Amino acid sequence: MTTTFTDETRERAREIIARYPADRSRSALLPLLHLVQAEEGYVSPAGVAFCAEVLGLNKAQVGAVATFYTMYKRKPTGDFLVSVCTNTMCNVLGGQEVYDTLAEHLGVGHDETTADGTITLEHAECLAACDYGPVMTVNYDFFDGVDASTAVGVVDELRAGGRPMPTRGARLCTLKEMAVQLAGFADERDGAVADGGPGEPTLRGLRLAQQHGVSVPGFDPNTPIRSKAEADKAAAEAKAKAEAAKPAPVEASAAPVKGGDGASAPTGAAGVAEPAKPADVTGPAKPADATGSTTRDVKAPDDKSPQVRTAETRQPDAGTAVPDAPGTKVPTDGTGTAPEAGDARAAEAAGVAANAPAGDGKPAGDEAGAQERNLTEAKAGTDADGAGPADANETGAQK
Repeated sequence: MTTTFTDETRERAREIIARYPADRSRSALLPLLHLVQAEEGYVSPAGVAFCAEVLGLNKAQVGAVATFYTMYKRKPTGDFLVSVCTNTMCNVLGGQEVYDTLAEHLGVGHDETTADGTITLEHAECLAACDYGPVMTVNYDFFDGVDASTAVGVVDELRAGGRPMPTRGARLCTLKEMAVQLAGFADERDGAVADGGPGEPTLRGLRLAQQHGVSVPGFDPNTPIRSKAEADKAAAEAKAKAEAAKPAPVEASAAPVKGGDGASAPTGAAGVAEPAKPADVTGPAKPADATGSTTRDVKAPDDKSPQVRTAETRQPDAGTAVPDAPGTKVPTDGTGTAPEAGDARAAEAAGVAANAPAGDGKPAGDEAGAQERNLTEAKAGTDADGAGPADANETGAQK
């Protein structure tokens, strides 16, 4: 079934695309997917085609994004998406019990919708509200500290046409109304916007810090944040001050230096006296003297991405790979020559042929013949070497 999107949706699509530079219109894909979901309740094949059409993309490119993010639903979804956190913290506090109770009460499982089209239930890995657990959300608005009975009360009120008030945030809206907001358009309904201050669990850490006098050293909350220009100016002034603080270089004297006997000391090519060599003084050796290494540090080139450089240095078939970082070693075949690509493929094929995949739930490498032989030898009470029952068992196990 082909969907023809309304003129309002097309006008909003043009408005979304206009938010981005002309050569970056592809960045509008995420809000456009929310926009088509706002009209149909999910991202249908027609919605994928619509986004591809207005952005000049192909449907595969749009579909790849739509299937990556879980907020884009690929099948019809109820008016209210009820998500119950079943991750570690909420699970310990009873999140799984809340989900199981709702699933039985509504008669649906994960990612399924009730027959009246009102509720879609899902279990969520984490809703990022561990300090309020167990939590559930309705169209991404939080209900904190729920238990089985309160969760059932919320969904029953939703199915009866009510709009229970979330613990934090504004009043509830349908999934389609939520998608309009996620597409970047304001919700004009009364009560759609509300101030929600942080709850006591969120402030618990701050309360403890105040109680015990814990603070960041030297932190002043009233310190203004400097602009980039101000920061650059301050950095330049600090650099100039550091340069000025450096000691001036000592210039060598042009006059000859008298030696100990009153004679002139030998001078260099420029007529400047060469400094006397100090006597050997025992002290810490230089790093080069300590290690005996004369190898210079090699810096990896910046014209390759880390992924390309890693692939070249690790690829056993890289016959043309050149070490471009310290410690890199191109594998060779023993003659100093890097192996050809075909050698690696042949070795891989030989390895696959020598290691047959496991079957019938047995680990790879187990052979039924060897197992039967071991059992037969153990049952007979002796093996080929005349060992007793205990020795036979041990020998069979080793074989």
